[in-house]
Amino acid sequence: MTFGKYLSPSVLSNQASLAILILRVGLALLLIPHGYDKLQEFLAGHHDFPDPLHVTPMVSHGLTVFAEFFCSILLLLGLFTRPALLVLIVCMAIIAFVIHGNDPLGDKEHALLYLLAYISIFLTGAGKYSLDARIF
Repeated sequence: MTFGKYLSPSVLSNQASLAILILRVGLALLLIPHGYDKLQEFLAGHHDFPDPLHVTPMVSHGLTVFAEFFCSILLLLGLFTRPALLVLIVCMAIIAFVIHGNDPLGDKEHALLYLLAYISIFLTGAGKYSLDARIF
């Protein structure tokens, strides 16, 4: 047996795949509006944005839009799920541990919840009810 076999959607039960679908869709629908708001600000030229990676506020803003909006759409569809999740995991880790690193738990709680859920989905994969399962 290979490790890849354990990560295959066919290994997951229907109930586990349904649970992953609910988690994927729920997380995506909750984060897409945040990303959409940031996309609108980005397109309007408002780049007053934190720059934790020191790549300019405009680039940081663009990377966050890519993660929160576009990668969330991929997560919603279950398409290129693991690559999209890697981007989202990095984004949430930066928000929780860099942007809110010195803040109380309440200020970083949302990012940590997303982070834990994204790591969980990354480990299981998108499940049977995803475009990844149909295409690949």
